[in-house]
Amino acid sequence: MRNLKLLKSLRSSELQGPGSPQCFSVRADTGSLLIASQYCITEYDPRTGQVISEASLTADGFLPEDGSGVVVGLQDLAELESACLATAGGDVVLFNLNTCQLECVGSVDRGLTSMSWSPDEELVILTTGQETIIMMTKDFEPITEVGIHQDDFGEGKFITVGWGKKETQFHGSEGKQAAQRKIQVQPAVSWDDHRPRVTWRGDGQLFAVSAICPQTGARKVRVWNREGVLQATSEPINGLEQALCWKPSGSLIASTQRHPNKHSVVFMEKNGLLHGDFALPLSKAQAKVKELLWNSDSAVLVVWLEDMSAGEDGQANAYIQLWTVANYHWYLKQSLEFGPDPQKVPVCVCWDPERPLRLHVVTRSWTSITYDWGWTTERSTGLDATDNASVAVIDGEKILVTTFRQCVVPPPMCSFELQLKSPVNQVTFLCQPEGTNQLAAFTADGQISIYTQVIFCLRSEVEVDGVVVSVVHSSQTGTVALQLEDGRIRKLIWGQQTYLYSCVLATDPWVGGSAFFFLVSLAVKKQQSLLEICAFVSAYFQLASSVSSFAICNDFLLVTTHSHTCRCLQLSTLTDISPASSVGHFNDETLRRVERGSRIVTVVPQDTRVILQMPRGNLETIHHRALVLAQLRKWLDRYAFECMRKLRINLNFIYDHNPKAFLENIETFIKQLSSINHINLFLTELKEEDTTGSMYPRSESSPVQPQPASKQKKVDVVCDALRSVMDSMDPNKFCLSILTAYVKKTVPELEIALQKVHELRENPPKAPGAVSAEEALKYLLFLVNVNDLYDYSLGTYDFDLVLMVAEKSQKDPKEYLPFLNMLKSLEPNYQRYTIDKHLKRYRKALHHLSKCGEEHFPEALQLVKEQKLYSEALRLYSADSAHYKTLSCAYAEHLVEQQQAEQAGLLLWRCGEPARALQAFATSSSWRNAICVAQQIPLPPDQLALLARDLAEKLNEQRRYSEAALLLDQYAKDCEEAILALITGASWEEALRLIYMHNRQDITETNLKPAILEAVNTQTSFLEAQVGTFTRHKTRLAVVREQKEKARLDMLDEDGPDCADAELYSEASSVMTNSKYSHSNSRISSVAQLENTSALLLMECLSTCSQEIIEEPAEKEVHNLLKVLVLFQFDKQAEKLQLTYDEALQMMEAAVPEVWPEGLQTSQAPVNILTGPNSTANSIMASFQQQQRPAASQQGQHNLFR
Repeated sequence: MRNLKLLKSLRSSELQGPGSPQCFSVRADTGSLLIASQYCITEYDPRTGQVISEASLTADGFLPEDGSGVVVGLQDLAELESACLATAGGDVVLFNLNTCQLECVGSVDRGLTSMSWSPDEELVILTTGQETIIMMTKDFEPITEVGIHQDDFGEGKFITVGWGKKETQFHGSEGKQAAQRKIQVQPAVSWDDHRPRVTWRGDGQLFAVSAICPQTGARKVRVWNREGVLQATSEPINGLEQALCWKPSGSLIASTQRHPNKHSVVFMEKNGLLHGDFALPLSKAQAKVKELLWNSDSAVLVVWLEDMSAGEDGQANAYIQLWTVANYHWYLKQSLEFGPDPQKVPVCVCWDPERPLRLHVVTRSWTSITYDWGWTTERSTGLDATDNASVAVIDGEKILVTTFRQCVVPPPMCSFELQLKSPVNQVTFLCQPEGTNQLAAFTADGQISIYTQVIFCLRSEVEVDGVVVSVVHSSQTGTVALQLEDGRIRKLIWGQQTYLYSCVLATDPWVGGSAFFFLVSLAVKKQQSLLEICAFVSAYFQLASSVSSFAICNDFLLVTTHSHTCRCLQLSTLTDISPASSVGHFNDETLRRVERGSRIVTVVPQDTRVILQMPRGNLETIHHRALVLAQLRKWLDRYAFECMRKLRINLNFIYDHNPKAFLENIETFIKQLSSINHINLFLTELKEEDTTGSMYPRSESSPVQPQPASKQKKVDVVCDALRSVMDSMDPNKFCLSILTAYVKKTVPELEIALQKVHELRENPPKAPGAVSAEEALKYLLFLVNVNDLYDYSLGTYDFDLVLMVAEKSQKDPKEYLPFLNMLKSLEPNYQRYTIDKHLKRYRKALHHLSKCGEEHFPEALQLVKEQKLYSEALRLYSADSAHYKTLSCAYAEHLVEQQQAEQAGLLLWRCGEPARALQAFATSSSWRNAICVAQQIPLPPDQLALLARDLAEKLNEQRRYSEAALLLDQYAKDCEEAILALITGASWEEALRLIYMHNRQDITETNLKPAILEAVNTQTSFLEAQVGTFTRHKTRLAVVREQKEKARLDMLDEDGPDCADAELYSEASSVMTNSKYSHSNSRISSVAQLENTSALLLMECLSTCSQEIIEEPAEKEVHNLLKVLVLFQFDKQAEKLQLTYDEALQMMEAAVPEVWPEGLQTSQAPVNILTGPNSTANSIMASFQQQQRPAASQQGQHNLFR
């Protein structure tokens, strides 16, 4: 489950040579590039941008001076300190890298088409223009010369004894004639260069040659050994293309093939037979594959493509794709796009011989690009249980996301897929707490897409100018850092709006990759800066030589080593990460042996599960002892764990006592029951009730078994699970039980059950003891009412099935045959409409009726009105049709009847009925929409003013004075009424603004000041009343508490100090119902219940009083009133109001410890009662009703305050 991450890329464009590059090779010892063109050969160091050596190929006549020469091969020979190149003219030339001298070591008059050296550089293969193969030693001594096209198959010719012949094999539905059919092989495609391709196996013992067959014109692959003896010839393969590459560490030869409907990369064995393939994500006519290249460790396959057709600018795009394989599935991990510019198109591509994940590319403009990739596992980095332990795997335009917290899904499967529009090159998860399930993807077209769970949707995109090397997120700063290939660091703010900042830091362009991510992760975990943690760099690279994978989870660093161990180191105590510190001791809990080649995929946060991937690709879950002990230490601080007794009481309880164990052992359960009748009995007794909570309640010490994570109901889960296993075991034997499972579900799947019976009738099983269709139908009629079964069969629209059910029932043929004959005579859509309407499936009926034509629309409209299917009907007709408008108007009338006039107005406005929409908006007081429609019509000014007055009157009635004033001022042009509306609504400042804007200072004296003084008196009276009410309730609450305390002490005197329920007698305690006190203390219990109710109601009243004064609306109202009092010099009134409000606040704040004392939380710990100044009547009464339950749990301590 690893991805390829671009660690660094180096682009060098300083080299400018004559012509264009034709071949190039990489020197393994120095890392410099050898590039040959039609004019010269050059050794170039891309890191320094300097030309080390250069020699002309035209000066000595190896290539013509007019630039028409072609170099067909170039190879670095480290032992000879030379480079060998071959020209199309037939010359084999050695270029001495020390003296820069050229030497012709051989010449072929017939010309050369290719040159290929063995991996050990001991042999060289030359293909000539006369379709022959010349094999020579490294000293250019000829060994043999043979023709490419051989009539013989080779030494590996298959030997058969008859029974394995193709004629005797099974050919499926094609029949025996497929054995005699000859494969028609089409000639090679037009763009094929018709040059032979030579590729060596990694050990140098075999090589393969792909060449055009003279007889068929198609390509054929032949395999030769080291001595030049033909071993095998490929079978005829239609559409085989020129690309050819032998997997270095395997026996597969890769090539490409065009199928009628796809374009594939195919693999052949050394005997010439096909062995697997995978399809490229493009059509056969979209692009051509120029070359295939395996890297040195056979982990990555490069597919070099070029568009078949030119774009709008007349140029074809070029692509390089990197593919990897795991679990027999091929993943597209990287896609490099070079655009249509012919100068930027790659002309030479090859892997580095020393570094497996380094790729070299040379373009036509002599620009060299070096890519360095590294393996990485993209996992979420959350620290708490909200993190899903997600791992993202890149697969072309898809991101395969697996959430290991819920389940372990083996690749190539996943929990869900994210489909993008372009191939994905990088993906990373957000490191911000409580957001670690979000991920960002960087695609080949330069877009960043951000997704969030649980429902994934695109959140934002940012275009990046430049090639991104790495992406990290800091949970401390909340930003994303993008490192570009030139060393610049760009900051991305990830929030409600996404911004991309310019360069904030420049680093060495070679810094990055896994080390960078590792250091950033450690910096976050150890709460250090990146500069402080950089001291670990050198030690990290020493440790990395022995580490195969690592992960950081919570406070632990987990690493797997090449010595097949898994270390779990605690970061809070980690001071050294050198290799010496990774040596474990005997019985060291941080060390665990793992399977050879295991790699860490992810660690589930706040859990003990570590997910490992084996070399085969399968996943395994281990519980590392260090994580287990750390988690147990946390759990022991809060919880107590006891062993669980597994009980088997009856068939229904088999599932209830341990649902997970039951679902995992269904096959065993079925085998043990054996009897069909017993299985049917178990299914028919299933019910949603949990018997462990009702019939057979668990003891307090028994742990509660977890229910399945599925949202399905219990009966559905069990029925589906049993049916699935019985289908796989013996569907004929368990036929009746399978039918029972369909019928017993909460929503019976009778249609499927009937279809099963119909299949039995069409194809009777021949197995002995199998159930016949008649027996199955008779059994089904025993389980289901015959009328219901008849209706379900009718709903399948299968008249044969309907007749089969009707024949077995007691229905009179005179009842159903005329109806069925009438249905058969109808048009198919109208037939289904009639059936659905008969079965009262009105939505389906409407769907079918909408397809019946224009003449049936009135009938459809009537059905919509009768069954109120307006939304469904609107989805069935196009928005620009007359039917859509008719339905919209009908829907609007319905909405008006349902008191939803505003929605009706929107619908009418949308469908082009502004007059009716205006009436609907006016009815619903939606004045903004009404004004918009009125101006759209448009209404004359006098009518618009009248409309504004009507709307303002309704708004005044709804106490929406500010909106009414706006209408009166702006549309009715009546400033006086607008000011009076604002004064009525106590919007003093806005009223003053209009007074001075319209120069109506007279209203200040006549209306504004009297209203202000009246508001002061009203507010003062309200505050005084609230203070009085609060004081009375507080006094009464103190009396109630005193009486309850006295009653509690009296009960202690009667029952002694050992009374177990004495401490429960408090203002939020449960009323005692224990049989020990049910008779002797009935009077005390009744009194306690009444006093509990009184105390809770008093606390609710006190809470209400305090909220009406303390909350923001009241404070804001007083504040605005004080400002206008001061403005108009009503200082005495303002001082009195301020003093009254301050006294009320101080009194209530001082009463909080008395009304809601701190000791209330501990004294009432066994009961979950929510009280306090912010509680509500519903919350308090819900808590009080919960305490009346006799079996209420008394475990733990609960917070009494919200």
